[in-house]
Amino acid sequence: MRKQSFNITTIQEQRASSTATNTVQESSSPRIEATVAGQFLRKLFQFLFYLHFILIAVLTIFLAIRGVVLSGKHHFQPKKWYPPLLASAASAGILSLAWQWMTQSKPSKAMRICFWLGPLMTCAFGILLLLINSAASLSTGAVAIISGVIQSIYTCWVNPRFEYAGKILSVSAAFPPARTAILVTLSIILSAVYSSFLVSGIGGATAIGTTLDILFIVVILLSLAWSMHVIKNVLLVTISRVKYIHFAYGADMETEIAFRDTIKYLMGSVYIGSVFVPIFGSIWGSARTINAIAGERDEFLFSCANCYSAVASTLAAHGNRWGFVHVGVYNKGFIQASVDTWEMFKRAGMETLINSDLTGAFCFFSGVAGGAVSALVGGTWALAVHKSYATEVSIYAFLIGYFMFRTATAWPLACVSAYYVAYAENPLLPRFDSTIPARIQELQRYQNEQIASPDPAQLWEQYLAPE
Repeated sequence: MRKQSFNITTIQEQRASSTATNTVQESSSPRIEATVAGQFLRKLFQFLFYLHFILIAVLTIFLAIRGVVLSGKHHFQPKKWYPPLLASAASAGILSLAWQWMTQSKPSKAMRICFWLGPLMTCAFGILLLLINSAASLSTGAVAIISGVIQSIYTCWVNPRFEYAGKILSVSAAFPPARTAILVTLSIILSAVYSSFLVSGIGGATAIGTTLDILFIVVILLSLAWSMHVIKNVLLVTISRVKYIHFAYGADMETEIAFRDTIKYLMGSVYIGSVFVPIFGSIWGSARTINAIAGERDEFLFSCANCYSAVASTLAAHGNRWGFVHVGVYNKGFIQASVDTWEMFKRAGMETLINSDLTGAFCFFSGVAGGAVSALVGGTWALAVHKSYATEVSIYAFLIGYFMFRTATAWPLACVSAYYVAYAENPLLPRFDSTIPARIQELQRYQNEQIASPDPAQLWEQYLAPE
């Protein structure tokens, strides 16, 4: 492997001697040697991804051809099934590009819009499913509407955090790396093309509709999820590396070089993170929800919630999105990178700040809103031409739109992640303003007030208790 000229020590020396911006034009080699176990895990996941990709491609082609050949025998109408879904994929691509531009030009406004647009579009999606009026659509529509209501409640709850969230997004995403828009656009196009390819296999399986075909559809959707997360996380690793070098060392690295290094050296860690982060993140989110519901009044529920929360915290520490920054910068294995960044946040007193950060929620709500709009496009079309196809077309369109919007919001997530990690490593760098310290002090004051003020429920119980 060719030795590369850029290294951390050189930049540190340049930073100490001059505040001028440096440009990194040479490739940066892996700087930390992975353990044998780490190398094996990377190679294993790399092999599994390539193997799964080949098998899914073969399965999709087979199902598509079989569906076309046998569609007449099973009364499947491809001209009424494929166009709504392909149109929804195209609309999701166009809207995600527009949303990427909106996030770049007006980040604070985009932050507020998505938190209100997500619940609204989710409820609209649920109403569409109710209008389809089938057993599957009624149950799915009810879930969608309940989800929209929960999102609305969450939006009201986090409303006080919007000002800081918009500020940190604006500060970290200011002056995005060169050619970021081109890289994001190509990623969205790749996502749209790959989604359309998998749709052909799903349509072929739908044409026959046996139990085995349903299993094939589930496998294809799981492959879609993994592949889309990989595309998103390639952007996350690439852009977070460029932004980290800018924040930490005052140097501007070529985005093309960072992207090339990611593809050449770091894909094993990207494949691992693309599996672990969604799973561990869901467990961590559910643990926080259970803790909030359980409270401290029921001892049994409180102990169970604490136990589950401890397990979720351990998993989150070993697999979180912040680790992608160290994957790109130091070529660490994903698990080691996640552990190191989380420990660094703890040492810097930033754990509460990180847990209350809304950037991840911003990306999620953007995905939900984009998925719902995509589902409305495809579902409405299918409802007009062939009602029995409307439910499944709407659900598939939602998933495609969700993943494409998550790809479009990967770059602001990368900027914020790099900003936090670089700050945690050295808060005294001149490129950091008072945004994070002021927020930490505000959170500490809030926690002190919560501790000092008595719980109204406990006071009421004491008042009612017999003497």
